Amino acid sequence: MLEACLALGGCPTGDAKITPGFKLKARYIIHAVGPIWGGGERDEDRLLASCYRRAMEIAAEHRLVSIAFPAISTGIYGFPANRAAKIAVEAAAATLAQLDAPPSRVVFCCFSEGSADHHRAALASRHA
Repeated sequence: MLEACLALGGCPTGDAKITPGFKLKARYIIHAVGPIWGGGERDEDRLLASCYRRAMEIAAEHRLVSIAFPAISTGIYGFPANRAAKIAVEAAAATLAQLDAPPSRVVFCCFSEGSADHHRAALASRHA
């Protein structure tokens, strides 16, 4: 996988690129680069939304039927989890509505109960 990532030539913040999934169950890995939190003064919200949008676009270009996202930028990059969940849900939903061949399944794969709570709340607010 390292060789495949090196062949991509990097990836700017707010963008995404795809590689094969190699020995994973997933056929592909879409590498989305979220922003490092800087207090909200460095266009972080737009960049985070952009990386979700680009990942969804790439999934559609490759006719993928599902896509799974971690809570991008909320770990060591320090993006506030509640804010990031709202951006992730809104960006994914808006992009789904714009794509000709969108994935039929979008999963937010949360690695903590707190992150899952934020995503559930963001999803619920869309349906309220």
